[in-house]
Amino acid sequence: MSLRERIQGNLTRDWAALGEKHLIDERMQGAANLRAVLHDRLLKTIDLTAVDRMLDSELKAYLKTCIQKIVADDKIVIGENNLAHLVYEIQNEIIGLGPIEPLISDLSISDILVNNYKTIFVERKGRLERAKIQFDNDAHLLKVIEKIVERVGRRIDESGPMVDARLPDGSRVNAIIPPLALDGPALSIRRFSEVPLSVANLIEYGSMTTEMALIIGALVKVKTNILISGGAGSGKTTLLNVMSGYIPDNERIITIEDAAELRLQQPHVVRLETRPQNIESKGKVGQRALVKNTLRMRPDRIIVGEVRGIEMIDMLQAMNTGHEGSLTTIHANTARDALTRLENMVGLAGVNVMQKALRE
Repeated sequence: MSLRERIQGNLTRDWAALGEKHLIDERMQGAANLRAVLHDRLLKTIDLTAVDRMLDSELKAYLKTCIQKIVADDKIVIGENNLAHLVYEIQNEIIGLGPIEPLISDLSISDILVNNYKTIFVERKGRLERAKIQFDNDAHLLKVIEKIVERVGRRIDESGPMVDARLPDGSRVNAIIPPLALDGPALSIRRFSEVPLSVANLIEYGSMTTEMALIIGALVKVKTNILISGGAGSGKTTLLNVMSGYIPDNERIITIEDAAELRLQQPHVVRLETRPQNIESKGKVGQRALVKNTLRMRPDRIIVGEVRGIEMIDMLQAMNTGHEGSLTTIHANTARDALTRLENMVGLAGVNVMQKALRE
């Protein structure tokens, strides 16, 4: 085949793909417009007082009936399958998180990454792949972000364009909007397994050997202070959760986290979470304040999700003054780098501590 023929063949395929993409975009836009019309009509039709008292299953059935009535009354021509799909999408808009609700329900997905309203990626079994869904526009995506942060009593706007929050299932959420996000609102959701990984799972996956598990279990049981180091996404929190399973049930455990991720199975656990400052730049409660308060709560063990700053001083003091067996994680590439980072954290915090005393 000549070069001319190969180029022509490529151009033909590219034009066909481009035409197909435009057709798909037009169909999606048409469906979005119809959904918006039905959504607006629905909000004017439903009894909001009655909706507040309904369970999710009852609300879904009620919404379906209302939408079918609107379609019949307005004589909207739509196929049965398309109507069922529209009903499902509108139910997700009102009850769930819009287009990403099916991704939230998919237990095989560990991360949902929304770069902008039309570019969404998911991580499934360690591999990133593009999702075949999108939001209608920036306003649609922003509406879903606001719904997420409102559930945890937070807000996001131009004066506070970044927020960390969590979903009811414990998934960690980070959102950032313009003017900081140049291409429109962005959303990241880190999913967590409903059933936490066990030591047996880590051995089965080859993450550790049986001998390693026995040593780790023994170290936790004899109340050795343990610092877990690792890079981003390396499984620090997962390992911390697994190691906490070796703590005896008769010990009082207090956990401190920026976003609650740990799932301890013991009966005697108190969970604490930091609080960011409000719109008036007040009300912030950081990890250091929580660590100090924890010392007055008679803990047997203290577990800090991740140390990032000056709270490390209080954590070290707690570990060396009657709270042995405490656990925490730190972001570092190697164990040696972790110790260097601890020293740097104290130095950057401006605390005057002799290096020798700190290392001891």
